[in-house]
Amino acid sequence: MKPRFDLFLAAAAALALPGALTAAPAELPAHRVVIVVFDGMRPDFISPATTPNLARLAADGVYFAHHHPVYLSSTEVNGTAIATGMYPAHSTVVANSEFRPRIDPQQPVPLEATATIRKGDEVSGGHYLATPTIAELLQAQGWPTAIAGSKPVALLHDRQPRADGPGVSPVLHEGEAMPPSVGSDLQEALGDFPAIAADQDKVDRDAWTTAALIHTLWKDPLPVYSLLWLAEPDFSQHATGPGSAQSLAVIAHSDADLGRLLAELDHRGLRATTDVLVVSDHGFSTFGTRVDVAAELSRAGFATGRAALGGLAPGHVLVINRGGSSLLYVGGHDPKVVREVAGVLQTKPWAAVLFAREAIEGTFPLSAAHIDSPEAPDLVLALQWTRGPSANGTPGVETCDGAPSGKKSSGHEGLCPYDMHNTLVAAGPDFRRGFMDQTPSGNTDLAPTALWILGLHEAATRMDGRVLSEALTVPGPAETAPETRRLEAKRSWSGGSWSQYLQVSEVNGVRYLDEGSGHAAGAPAP
Repeated sequence: MKPRFDLFLAAAAALALPGALTAAPAELPAHRVVIVVFDGMRPDFISPATTPNLARLAADGVYFAHHHPVYLSSTEVNGTAIATGMYPAHSTVVANSEFRPRIDPQQPVPLEATATIRKGDEVSGGHYLATPTIAELLQAQGWPTAIAGSKPVALLHDRQPRADGPGVSPVLHEGEAMPPSVGSDLQEALGDFPAIAADQDKVDRDAWTTAALIHTLWKDPLPVYSLLWLAEPDFSQHATGPGSAQSLAVIAHSDADLGRLLAELDHRGLRATTDVLVVSDHGFSTFGTRVDVAAELSRAGFATGRAALGGLAPGHVLVINRGGSSLLYVGGHDPKVVREVAGVLQTKPWAAVLFAREAIEGTFPLSAAHIDSPEAPDLVLALQWTRGPSANGTPGVETCDGAPSGKKSSGHEGLCPYDMHNTLVAAGPDFRRGFMDQTPSGNTDLAPTALWILGLHEAATRMDGRVLSEALTVPGPAETAPETRRLEAKRSWSGGSWSQYLQVSEVNGVRYLDEGSGHAAGAPAP
């Protein structure tokens, strides 16, 4: 049994302002940890031809063959899971965009946007994220960190504003820097953050951000912990699909950025004392059928929309489309309307899995996927998928909630196994060499593993994720044998039925979602 979660929150609340050294630094650890994120990278695209640096790292270190994002399998959710080691229920970030009435009572808000984060901290007393991040925990020790991302999600890792001063840890998110002097240094060294057209890939921004980290943010001594978040191949895969020529080309660019980072560590003579973990936030699927869930519910007689102008009225349904899943909020949490909406969805051929805030026959509770945050939706719907292949010959095709005119050809956020399995490779002094790890693992495990390596064992064991002991050369917490289970939920009516399943793997009480689906049979429900 892990220590009580509320005690961990109390420790988080006691943290002083992140970013600056607030006390005499503890002795620096002997090793450093660097996490590199290839956004949207599927593990089946790792190869010596396309990703020579990543393939070599996997051969030299540990390849995690059964790695998972948390659900919803999206960027902000998993960026937060990587940063905090916590399930969405505890970090409170359930989707890339959510309905947060205290921040905006009329429409969904993007969870990674600076304005959303600042307002969220304002209305929550500084707890927009309910749990501390790796960077915050290390800075509380007086240890330097460096966060750099070509996407806004990097701000979720270390979000507090900071002034210039001695020992201030730098943050760079989509070209915006803290503290101010970092922005000036970057402007002088690299020029402006690259401007790109809406349909242009982001390899130039990734290269700029990589250079910013290794040549400007990495001052001597190298920070104890660094994060580099690359925007590709996510952007290109959304546009052209996983496995397309463009997507494979930008994966090669991401690998080259990794190569530059590794070369810099070699140049400084620090490779032997630095653990490097390369991870993706989620997998990827190709969109097949498109369905407008809000329009479907409107045709079924519900007052439904994708915004709530004037506020979400009692009994009205707000639908947020998230690619392979949909979030549904009912005004006033009206239980009758919620049950009726669930009943309609359970008759649709494009529905796969329903999670519900309150108990409803034929659904799973939100807690089954650890998405039962305080401001969670009333219903979360995962859409249908198949094992493919796509026009690119890539397995994994899923239904998308969106208009037929939607521009994205591919995406994620569903319970398709190609969304719910992602990349993790780790190499360095604390990881085994030439080891393929078949034990289930997930994005919640990176933070506790990094903290364990750096000697903060108590903080590591207070997280939802687990220390990846089986992959380490140093002793870690004992592990239980992996277990895979199939959860099922059913509903029957005269002449018809609905059934759904969720396949989960568990190690040390940590739950990883492998996949989920379901179907309706027979006559529609009355």
